Amino acid sequence: MKHRAVGAVLFGGGVLLLALAAGLVFVVKPAMTKLPYDLDPATSVAEAKGATFLQITDGAVAINQADLASTVQVTPERDKTAALSGDLAGDSVVWRVGQTVERTDTKALVSAYGAELALDRVSGAAVEWNEQFLDESGNPEKISFAGQVYKFPFGSAQGNYEVFDRDLRQTRMAEFKGTEDVDGLEVYRYEQMITDEKLPLAADRVALLLGALAPGANAGDVVYSNTRTVWVDPVTGSYVNVREQQKKVLVPNVGTPVTLLDADFSYNEETVSSSVERAKESRGQLNILGVFAPLGLAVLGLVLLIVALLVSRGRTPAAVAARPGADAAPASDPAPTRVDQPVVRDDERAAGLLTDEIPPASTNWKSDEPTVPSQRPAQDESEKK
Repeated sequence: MKHRAVGAVLFGGGVLLLALAAGLVFVVKPAMTKLPYDLDPATSVAEAKGATFLQITDGAVAINQADLASTVQVTPERDKTAALSGDLAGDSVVWRVGQTVERTDTKALVSAYGAELALDRVSGAAVEWNEQFLDESGNPEKISFAGQVYKFPFGSAQGNYEVFDRDLRQTRMAEFKGTEDVDGLEVYRYEQMITDEKLPLAADRVALLLGALAPGANAGDVVYSNTRTVWVDPVTGSYVNVREQQKKVLVPNVGTPVTLLDADFSYNEETVSSSVERAKESRGQLNILGVFAPLGLAVLGLVLLIVALLVSRGRTPAAVAARPGADAAPASDPAPTRVDQPVVRDDERAAGLLTDEIPPASTNWKSDEPTVPSQRPAQDESEKK
């Protein structure tokens, strides 16, 4: 009974460990591969050396050259996320995003925008949300974000993804170009090509540009090109590095085209380093909770199940090891020793007293005819002396 009770306890422990391993794989890990509700604000900085850019200061339009720094900050909107309903509730998060571009020499502001959007927690793609907006001039504009905006899916594939472009207000395909090593982290590189596409600018803004930069022209377009390259951690879908080679040209119906922007932006070293470190940390947590911990619990659980079966049968690994011959067939009865053999009298020996065999000690001390002579002399012999 004692063996059965111990075996039952061990069996229950093994089953519990296997259940915990399954829970880590099928419950905990999927929960970790989603955008969290309590995401910490994140900041990235991209720099462009020797950029040509349009700068409007107090209504004055000018084309300048200088180094630029673009800072993007992402902040989770917890209250608005909690207020999501319908298909968005539980599966989406709301982010507020702000960007500023300024000169690195004078710190003068060149451009800025703000936006709010909802993202799917697994794919990282924008989803339809009634309150999303983009604000580039102080007047929020209702637009429809779509595709990948600020991150890629958890478990990104070696395939193509639609990536949203803020200037076009539309998505364009980003093609998978291969794998690369960034500070010891293997990442996927995707490239999006936008070539000479007209920007959807308001008529009054185009008129302002034409009046300042193309006198005599009464119509025109701003043509936009961008080669956007993103290096993505395929496990978490986070951006490790981003490069945008942007160009915007005002093309009037009269006169010479004017370059409004010619800049090559890339994450600075600090942003790349911190992005890599965050990706490595997230990878480590996913590996521990999704691979190593479940594997260890599963192995330990199976060991307990095996020990439980052995204990229930009255056998333990220690007992089996201590009795290596316990399962062997019983040996045949050993040959009887001389003490075990029946007593043989001297007169019954075939060879008599002169035989080479040493007679055994007698065990029959009460025999009527003793075989050992008395050590005390007889009375007649004493009297003769």
